[in-house]
Amino acid sequence: MRRLRPATAVVATTVLALTASGCVTVHGELELVPAVTKSEAEQALKDFTDAYNKADKAYDPALDAGRVTGPLGAINQAGLKARSITSPGGNPRHKPLELTDAKFVIPRKAGWPRWFVADTDANRDRAGAKTDDRWLLVFVRNGAEQLWEVAHLAILTPDEVPAFKQKDGYAVPVAANAPTLAVAPNDLGAQYISYLKSGAPQTFAPGAHTTLWRQSRERNAKRLGMATQYVDQTMDDGDNAPLGLETEDGGALVFFGIRYFERQTAAQGYRPKVDPDVKALMTGEVKDTVTKEWVSSQAALVKPAAAATAKDAVTIAGRLQGVTGAKGS
Repeated sequence: MRRLRPATAVVATTVLALTASGCVTVHGELELVPAVTKSEAEQALKDFTDAYNKADKAYDPALDAGRVTGPLGAINQAGLKARSITSPGGNPRHKPLELTDAKFVIPRKAGWPRWFVADTDANRDRAGAKTDDRWLLVFVRNGAEQLWEVAHLAILTPDEVPAFKQKDGYAVPVAANAPTLAVAPNDLGAQYISYLKSGAPQTFAPGAHTTLWRQSRERNAKRLGMATQYVDQTMDDGDNAPLGLETEDGGALVFFGIRYFERQTAAQGYRPKVDPDVKALMTGEVKDTVTKEWVSSQAALVKPAAAATAKDAVTIAGRLQGVTGAKGS
């Protein structure tokens, strides 16, 4: 499995976000209720951790398929599938994931889906890190009979975790089309894709997941003997929909995903190199071209509309990505 830890600057953390908090009629009344009790949240976190560890130890995607969904689910399941082929005997380097010091960020909303965030300390800190990383897991549930599943994972430093706005003791979810934000959650995916392609709109602050990622793509496109092209797509349906929580400064922390295709075509007489984990997911035969399908999950700090400037309205605090499919031709 592609281990759920930040690799380097490019493949790092994630974000949490949630769908619109519009009211739903319940028995003739509009009723906002907590998404979960603390004891239920604790049990959901334990169930996820247990399932993750079993799946990671055996490299068996079936063992945690019921505990992951959305962008994280796509990355997790594809990674386990690949490793089940490259290491059929399981994970010889398995180290149980431990999630401690859990702080639960619980919003109120009406109807389904419901969600909450677990802000935890994981035993997976980055090499050389001066402080413990915080793992923010976004749990989603679409009905009373369904399991709690983790749709997003954001790995942030303590300083990157914002202070969340509270109302009557609960977190405040952000509407998908919130006009109070510099960029509404529903628009983040499309604007991010446009920025990666052309550099516009210039609403994203410089960083590893914006300016540096664009530069990396540009270098790849110009490599001698290998042409690389990118095609990006939004992910905004079902459990892939962006989710957000208001922060004390009037902004929001928003989780959203994108899917992108990386097409590498080698010059005549050459053949693209294929990583074993990618090859395990591949269909077709590699002659001169490999097309990788990636899912990338972002955690974005979005400023309030009144405080944003053109170039720093959105900061991508973390990004987690993984190959979910590949094709040779």
